[in-house]
Amino acid sequence: MVLQLACFMIILIIIFSMSPSASAQQDYPNTVNPDCDSTCGDVTITYPFGMRNPTCYADKWFEIECRNTSQGSKPYIKSINLEVTSMDPGSSNVYIMNPVFQWNCNNKTKYSKPVVNLTGTPFVYSKELNKFTTIGCNKIAFLQSNGSKVSGCVSLCDEYDDREVNSNVAYGSDGCVGRFCCETSLPSYLVEYNVTLEELTSGGGGGGRCSQALIGTVDWNRVYPETGSEEYRSFRDLDVDYVRAVLSWVVFNSSAAMKTLPVGNNCTMAANSPYRGSGWVCDCYTGYYGNPYIGGGCIAIPGFFENNNRAKKWAIVGVSSGLGSIIFIVAMWFLYKVVRKRMIEKRRQKFFKKNGGLLLKQRMSSGEANVDKGILFSLKDLKKATDNFNMNRVLGKGGQGTVYKGMLVDGRIVAVKKFKVEGNIEEFINEFVILSQINNRNVVKLLGCCLETEIPLLVYEFIPNGNLFQYLHDQNEDLNMTWDMRLRIATEIAGALFYLHSVASQPIYHRDVKSTNILLDEKYRAKLADFGASRIISVEATHLTTVVQGTFGYLDPEYFHTSQFTEKSDVYSFGVVLAELLTCQKAVSFARPGESKNLASYFVQCMEDNSLFDIVDKRITKEGKREHVIAVANLVKRCLELNGRKRPTMKEVTLELEEIRKLERKSSNAEQNHEEVEVVGIENYQQPWTGYSTTSNSFPTLSSGTLSPKSGPMHIVALE
Repeated sequence: MVLQLACFMIILIIIFSMSPSASAQQDYPNTVNPDCDSTCGDVTITYPFGMRNPTCYADKWFEIECRNTSQGSKPYIKSINLEVTSMDPGSSNVYIMNPVFQWNCNNKTKYSKPVVNLTGTPFVYSKELNKFTTIGCNKIAFLQSNGSKVSGCVSLCDEYDDREVNSNVAYGSDGCVGRFCCETSLPSYLVEYNVTLEELTSGGGGGGRCSQALIGTVDWNRVYPETGSEEYRSFRDLDVDYVRAVLSWVVFNSSAAMKTLPVGNNCTMAANSPYRGSGWVCDCYTGYYGNPYIGGGCIAIPGFFENNNRAKKWAIVGVSSGLGSIIFIVAMWFLYKVVRKRMIEKRRQKFFKKNGGLLLKQRMSSGEANVDKGILFSLKDLKKATDNFNMNRVLGKGGQGTVYKGMLVDGRIVAVKKFKVEGNIEEFINEFVILSQINNRNVVKLLGCCLETEIPLLVYEFIPNGNLFQYLHDQNEDLNMTWDMRLRIATEIAGALFYLHSVASQPIYHRDVKSTNILLDEKYRAKLADFGASRIISVEATHLTTVVQGTFGYLDPEYFHTSQFTEKSDVYSFGVVLAELLTCQKAVSFARPGESKNLASYFVQCMEDNSLFDIVDKRITKEGKREHVIAVANLVKRCLELNGRKRPTMKEVTLELEEIRKLERKSSNAEQNHEEVEVVGIENYQQPWTGYSTTSNSFPTLSSGTLSPKSGPMHIVALE
């Protein structure tokens, strides 16, 4: 539509440039009948305005009163008592002399003209052809309408400027942009106004000087002396009571002139406030000029429709069409780019909201997520990194989504997790918020996220050596899971859980501790992963009441029955992982008979039956000290207590594992150096793997690196 209008305007400009000048055009009628007076002084009165006889004007609002003044006869719009200087029926505008507001001018104290009010009349101040101007130094002028400030501007002067202003400095020399004077546009459909003027407390002079404010045409201050050149009035000459301004009009529906509006002319209902649906405006069709409010008032522009100009017009149309086609093609290409960009942006915004972007922002603003640690990746970069999410790049699949291996443009190897949201983005937001505030070397590091896709993405550091489950339960000859390595992995994961429970700014419950969520990096260090089910709780809270969620075999029985998840629930799940490390058996196995399908209950039962070493992995019996293995087994049993209160905390678990590992390393070093190790309280045991009872009341107790056959459950004293 805009392009068509532009092409049409080009054609009109060329055509009008070829048409005869205005001086050669014919005169058009100004009045509805010859008996109506058409002049007052040097002003031509055109219909719908008229004088004396009511048939000469549209209604009472358009009645002109010709008054005798000291300067000769002057026409006034009688209904609003304003002087008319000219009329333009073709654009439905009338030029009037508008009052000027003055302060301290010509020894007048706080003097201003009366309020102008056009309410209820068919007239409004033209927004396009008028401006609001203030003249003076260090003033703030406000234009008010209906008791509200609708416009205003500030005029500044320093002391030197103030002297210049009062020494006949020419108005407009600086463009009237705030120095000496200021100007601004009018609001739409202004019908009544008043002006207030305030002094600025800072700056140079201006207090007590003559100041003025007015609504006038954009060129109200121009004068044309005898030389014919355009000049501006000086500030000294601006002490006037009235300036030129423009009013636009409509013809009301109730007007008698509505019955005689010319059918052949272009008269339409006023579309803009405040006269929407209540008034009409007329203009001449293209190729015509004149007075559209009079039948026959619009006459053809000479030569516009002549046959001898047809060839020229078609040539112009052809050139314009060609130019328009080029513009159209360029514009359509540009429009396509803009629309496509907007569609992509809207799609991104849609996905951003769908993928929990607003919820994520809310949590970030509340401090739940560390924004500095999060990087927003683009979908384009992640597609390139994962070869468009090629199935050959899949590292693993789970209940929450699929993980792909990728390489970023900077060479970093990453893991990209694509969530299976299906309308619920809580897991995605939860994992992002939790990982963004965790700083622990045994927790998988979050690098950033991508919310531009239908399915949200998280980007992690790449952990190259898979998960613990693979090395314990799958046939894997690449790595020999030594006893020392198992102790180290157990200690590292216990430390990570201890960090989440007690060291983080707010306690975090993992809620899905299992061997598949324990990854091994290039040095086979353990990394805890998958925080989609995790929750942050307040420091004062002792438990979290939720719908039961977790992996069968690792699930705390107490949580299953009460739906109350505590830090001891993570301890239970860790106990199952520790049992896996000792036995190399799966948490749930249908190969085991009866109630033995569940590793936790099977492990506890074996200990109570004093048959622990029947299920301990044979590699451990070859490498580990019997007392150390029993100590770990005792710790497993305590972690698997059905009563959560009897389970140790992750801090206690971590310290006990560290102490056992310290003793194991000390023992190994002693054997390598052929040093004699003093073992207290094992004189009755002739062989290292015989004579021990694995029941809970006969475990040895480790204390500061020594062993003693004390009765009761095992305890490890932390070395602070």
